[in-house]
Amino acid sequence: MRAVQITEFGGPEVLKVVDVDAPEPREGRVLIDVDAAGVNYADTHQTEDSYLARQSLPMIPGGEVVGRARGGDLDGRRVVALLAGGGGYAEVAIAHRSTVFEVDDGLDDGAALALVLQGTTAWHLLRTCSRVTLGESVVVHAAAGGVGTLAVQLARQWGAGRVIATASSQDKRDLAVALGAHVAVDVSRTTTADEVRDILREANEGRDVDVVLEMTGGHVFDGSLAALAPLGRIVAYGMASRTPASPVQPGALMATSRTVTGFWLVHALRMPGGLGPAMDELSSLVRTGRLTPVVGGTYRLEDAAQAHRDLRGRTTTGKLVLRTH
Repeated sequence: MRAVQITEFGGPEVLKVVDVDAPEPREGRVLIDVDAAGVNYADTHQTEDSYLARQSLPMIPGGEVVGRARGGDLDGRRVVALLAGGGGYAEVAIAHRSTVFEVDDGLDDGAALALVLQGTTAWHLLRTCSRVTLGESVVVHAAAGGVGTLAVQLARQWGAGRVIATASSQDKRDLAVALGAHVAVDVSRTTTADEVRDILREANEGRDVDVVLEMTGGHVFDGSLAALAPLGRIVAYGMASRTPASPVQPGALMATSRTVTGFWLVHALRMPGGLGPAMDELSSLVRTGRLTPVVGGTYRLEDAAQAHRDLRGRTTTGKLVLRTH
């Protein structure tokens, strides 16, 4: 089968299309003939071995696929799957049965891919981690990205009093507002935590904010934490800047009654029902027109390196899709 494989860690240039053996059937796993794979910012970390889990070579990146199941109770059915440890940038992938979900023809490939990883992440950020309540203010950083475009819509739909989006270009900020953000601002040109704090407070009409969904790291995390109101919550789920934030001091958290939470989707798999409850609700929202996954780009398998360049260059919006044929 054809696949994108890396044999050395590095940037987009290490992504090469090669012929490799297809995965073998295994008990409790589902083989999938892949129509398309999702491309995520986390994939760029995996490629350079800077992600949460250490990687080993050779490696096929890719965390989710959509296609047709081969064998078992789902034989021949159209499915979307979350993969363990990569393998999505290929013509055939293998996934644990518990992370394979049947999808109907009303959900196109891009939407299905957007929901199974980025959609379930947004769902857990708001429901499980920050527990957003009616009327609270919610900051969504990188609001034009895969998680951000969905988190903006969900926060607004679930009763957030003010959704504050951040994005690095006017087009991206306009998209966030079109999706439901009350206001969109730019923190990409800031260099200090104080600047970020002040921009977020101004966007919230001079008040501290209740919830921040943060995936940038560095001074953006520091400033977002400083902008939190008493009993406010910040959820860290990425570090796109590749710059660590300042150490968090327990005493400072106590003095301000702020909460710092980290989130990695793999741990949600251990919850009752796994990703099932999130996928059920998200799919229903899409089918009824209340949630719109944004597909920002479609690439050929041979163009995986360009997809990574575009992601790292901050030129993309929404979900990126890598087609196998």
